[in-house]
Amino acid sequence: MLNKGLRDEESIRIENTLRTLHALIFVPKFWNAEDTSLIDEQLKSFGLSLERTIEIPEEDLILLLQQCHLDWNQQEQFADILIGLSQEKQFDFLGKALAIYQYIQKESKVFSFGINTKIASAKNK
Repeated sequence: MLNKGLRDEESIRIENTLRTLHALIFVPKFWNAEDTSLIDEQLKSFGLSLERTIEIPEEDLILLLQQCHLDWNQQEQFADILIGLSQEKQFDFLGKALAIYQYIQKESKVFSFGINTKIASAKNK
């Protein structure tokens, strides 16, 4: 278990990585090799790459996010990033994002209308 100081540092590192991923993904891209390598570089923080994210089963991805100490909010942000990557149809991470949202909704023991809306939206895509 991490002590409070290390948890705070880890949380800040995770937030910075997620913020950078958001910036890379939500700017319209043509998804050339340079763009994907920038995303891969950020995903390394979670032991992932785009290729590994494609291959990893949903349950293993959720376990990996837990091992990387992502809290519920950070897991939701990661799922949002997967949705963003799926928008241009270059990647199909909708199933993985849906699994993360459903996991959060079930395991956090707190019902979230926001996550419930995201689940419905992902199911309709």
